[in-house]
Amino acid sequence: MTQGPLTTEAGAPVADNQNSETAGVGGPVLVQDQLLLEKLAHFNRERIPERVVHARGAGAYGTFTVTADVTQYTRAKFLSEVGKETETFLRFSTVAGNLGAADAVRDPRGFALKFYTEEGNYDLVGNNTPVFFIKDAIKFPDFIHTQKRDPYTGSTEMDNVWDFWSLSPESTHQVTWLFGDRGIPASYRHMDGFGSHTYQWSNEAGEAFWVKYHFKTDQGIKCLTQAEADKLAGEDPDSHQRDLREAIERGEFPSWTVGVQVMPVADAAKYRFNPFDLTKVWPHADYPVIEFGKLELNRNPENIFAEVEQSIFSPAHFVPGIGPSPDKMLQGRLFAYGDAHRYRVGINADHLPVNRPHATDARTNSRDGYLYDGRHKGAKNYEPNSFGGPFQTDKALWQPVAVSGVTGDHEAPSHAEDNDFVQAGNLYRLMTDEEKERLVNNLAGAISQVSREDIIERAVNNFRQADGDFGKRLEAAVQALRG
Repeated sequence: MTQGPLTTEAGAPVADNQNSETAGVGGPVLVQDQLLLEKLAHFNRERIPERVVHARGAGAYGTFTVTADVTQYTRAKFLSEVGKETETFLRFSTVAGNLGAADAVRDPRGFALKFYTEEGNYDLVGNNTPVFFIKDAIKFPDFIHTQKRDPYTGSTEMDNVWDFWSLSPESTHQVTWLFGDRGIPASYRHMDGFGSHTYQWSNEAGEAFWVKYHFKTDQGIKCLTQAEADKLAGEDPDSHQRDLREAIERGEFPSWTVGVQVMPVADAAKYRFNPFDLTKVWPHADYPVIEFGKLELNRNPENIFAEVEQSIFSPAHFVPGIGPSPDKMLQGRLFAYGDAHRYRVGINADHLPVNRPHATDARTNSRDGYLYDGRHKGAKNYEPNSFGGPFQTDKALWQPVAVSGVTGDHEAPSHAEDNDFVQAGNLYRLMTDEEKERLVNNLAGAISQVSREDIIERAVNNFRQADGDFGKRLEAAVQALRG
C-alpha cells in the first residue's frame, strides 16, 4: 500500500480517525458520520461465521429477583416491586480468541445479560471490568485488529498490541486491570460483572438519572496466575465452560448481587471526570453502589449452537425507563451489535427461541428475509393502518438529552481531572506490594517481546505517568528480561 493520507473506502481523505462526529461537544453521535459507520459495518463483516469478537463463550439461563425498591429512579416494569422475578440468559465470553481458543487466557470476559421482561427484552452487554481500552467506537476496529492475527504473519504480534496501546494512553487504566491479579478469572462463576457504560434511568415523573451497573459474585473472586493459566489452557481448553455447566448440573447455582451507582443528571457537567468516559470509573465514595437485585443462573442450555452461538445481544435493546447516555463507545455499539447479528445470524435472528421475547410478543412490520417463519400471516405490514395493526405509544422509552453547538469530530468535553493516567495510578496505589510485583512481572513479560525500542519506551512511559514507582519498576523488569 502506498504512503499517503488515510482514506475512506471510496478514496476520500480522512480528516479525523480518533473522534466520531457528535451533535456539539459531549452530544450524541451523528448518523451522518459515514467514516464511523463504514468502519464499524466493514469490521462486522470481516469474519464468518463466528463472532468477530467474543467468539468463545458459554451461557446459561437464570432468574433475576428484585431485592430493593428502585422505582424512585426507573419506571422499568421488571424492577417495579420487591420480589419480582424475571427470566434471564447470560453469555460469558473471552474477547480476542476465536471459537476454538482456550478459556484460561489473559483477556477481558464478556458479561452479556438478557432480561426477558414483559415490556420486551432488555439486553445489558458488559464485561468483567468496569472500564475499557478506548473511549470512542471509531477506534474499536483498529484496536481489535491489534489483538487478532496479523494479516501478514498470521500470528498475534506483540509489536501490534503494544504499538497501539502505547499510542493510545487512554488504554492505560484497562491495561493495568488486565495485567493485574484479576486479569485471568479462575472461572466465570468467580468473577464480577459490570455494565461498564453509563446508562440512563428515568422514573414515572420524568426525572432522569445516570447509572452504572455492578454484579458482585457471591462465590467470591478467584483468579489464576499466568503460570496456572498456561498450564490449565493446555490441559483443559474448555475449563470455564465445563466449570459453569457442571456447577449448574450439581445444583450449585452461581449468583451475583446486583447494584447500581446513581448520578443525578445535573451532576454530570461539573463532575471531575467525564462520567461518560468508558476508560474511567465513578469512585464509590462519590456514588455508592445501591444493591437492588439478585441474579442466579439455574438452567443449562440444551444445545450450545442454538442457544449460545446463535444468541444475540444488543445494547440498543432497551425497555421503558432505561436508555442510553452520550458515552461515545456505547453510541457506536448501539449500531454495531445489531448490525453484526443481522449479518452473522440473519435478519430474523430475533425469531429464534433464545432471542425472542419470552414474557410478551414482538409486534413489528418487518417481513420476509432469510429464515422468515411466516408468523405475521395476513396482517398488514405498515403503520398507521386501520386493520387492527400495532400502533405507536407516543411515550418515549427514555428522557431526551439536551445538546448544543455545531456538528463536528469533537473530542469529549474536558473535566477537571480528565486525563488518561490518574485512575490507572489510583488503581496501582491500591495494590499490595505483592500485587504490584505480579502486575509488573505480567506487563514486563508481554512488553519484553516487542521488537522495537521506541514502542517499548512509549509503553513504559504511559505507566510512568500513571505512577512514578510503577514506571520505574516496570522499566527495570523489562530491561532485565531483554538482557
